[in-house]
Amino acid sequence: MFENAEWLFFDLGSTIIDERIAYEHRLKGIADQANVPYEEVCRIAVEFYKQNKKGDLETAKFFEVELPGWYIEGEVLYEDAVKSLEILSKKYKIGIIANQALGTRQRLEQHGILKYFDLVIASAEEGVAKPDRRIFEIALERSNCKPDNAVMIGDRIDNDIVPAKLLGMHTIWIRQGFGKYWRIDKEIEKADCAVDSLTELCDLLQHDKR
Repeated sequence: MFENAEWLFFDLGSTIIDERIAYEHRLKGIADQANVPYEEVCRIAVEFYKQNKKGDLETAKFFEVELPGWYIEGEVLYEDAVKSLEILSKKYKIGIIANQALGTRQRLEQHGILKYFDLVIASAEEGVAKPDRRIFEIALERSNCKPDNAVMIGDRIDNDIVPAKLLGMHTIWIRQGFGKYWRIDKEIEKADCAVDSLTELCDLLQHDKR
């Protein structure tokens, strides 16, 4: 399926970066403001995610409290991120297409993984954010890559899979973080493949490249 792939484009959050601690911090902040058990807040958030909504934001609205700021210190690499990127970078060009604040390259450098990426396209620097097709077009243009030779890998069906498919890119849904709860209702939401970890992704692409 991916035998023509030349470029792999990754999302960051809940794809390469594990955001569990950051989301726990945010949901605990909602629980503290609302004076309700943390477990109850988590349950409600998951129910919103299962409705294809942004669960943390909707939960804050539900309890009529302010959405806590993002705890960037809670962002860590998935345990298999470095090994997977190291292996894949030997076979493919690798890029980032992500909705991120300013300083994405610096954060990747701090995580020790910037060296694996040939291109970093982040929303704050480009002035356009996913799911807008223009951020994908920017990545394809700067990589000089045709859509059929590109694979988009991300946890969000709405931000990653759908817009990439509409441009003719191949897609892989990585079911990590809250994105794994997305309910597939439409044909356009179906990725070419789905995996549950970067290790599984690596195994899939290594096999397909042979």
